[in-house]
Amino acid sequence: MKIRLRPRARSLAAPAALCLFAAAATGCSSVFAPEPQTDATASEGLPMVGVLVADGDHWCTASVVDSPGRNVIATAGHCVMNVTEDGTVEDLTEQDLAFAPDFQGAGKGKHPYGLWRVKGAYLDDRWKHQADDRADYAFLTLEPDGQGRNVQDVVGGSVPDFTSGFDREVTVYGYPDAEHNPDNQQISCRTRTSQDEQQPFMLSIKCGGFWGGTSGSPWLTDFAGPGRSGRMIAVLSGGETDDESTAVLFDEATKKVYETAVKAGQDG
Repeated sequence: MKIRLRPRARSLAAPAALCLFAAAATGCSSVFAPEPQTDATASEGLPMVGVLVADGDHWCTASVVDSPGRNVIATAGHCVMNVTEDGTVEDLTEQDLAFAPDFQGAGKGKHPYGLWRVKGAYLDDRWKHQADDRADYAFLTLEPDGQGRNVQDVVGGSVPDFTSGFDREVTVYGYPDAEHNPDNQQISCRTRTSQDEQQPFMLSIKCGGFWGGTSGSPWLTDFAGPGRSGRMIAVLSGGETDDESTAVLFDEATKKVYETAVKAGQDG
């Protein structure tokens, strides 16, 4: 299955590429640099971060967000409902979607925590009807796995924050596409956000390496490593240059969509 997402200009500078694929040898995989990173690096990854999968293919990043039902993930709106260049709407929620936390490995890869089937998808009406960039986020509910476990009980999750400001330190995790990341490693970048000049409702970071495939990557504040993943204030939605990524800052409108997903997850 070929997923055609909105165009996003992405490239990876040579130093970042060396770090991405030689992290084990160089020791450059740490995300706790004393200064903001300017290029993403290979990471051991967070179990709560994974990929969306259909027919064995993956195309976007998603992650578990804390919820009472312990069964909700967050991603970008265009990862589940996309408007192509010719105006065609691709509604991926009509397919048999699944979430693979901590996905890794070349080709079809491995699913160390299994596949968690998507039960429902919840998007802002502004995205569904107008593809409004102000609402490029989505929350999905997942079914329990074959052992009856909810995903958050297995891999953890981050608390959503709908009241954050624009100037924050964040750690961003994601999966670049296989063309630039053949082993399907998670990458990460610890840096600072700012308010985007062109789209003031957006957060912006300057960190190279977030190619296509990283849409939906969580932006985490108060991050202190696995098990202390802090709070999610946004999910990656795009970027116009090689080293810049943008994300819609979660707000009250986002909270309403999240609450709709939470209620659906609790109602079963």
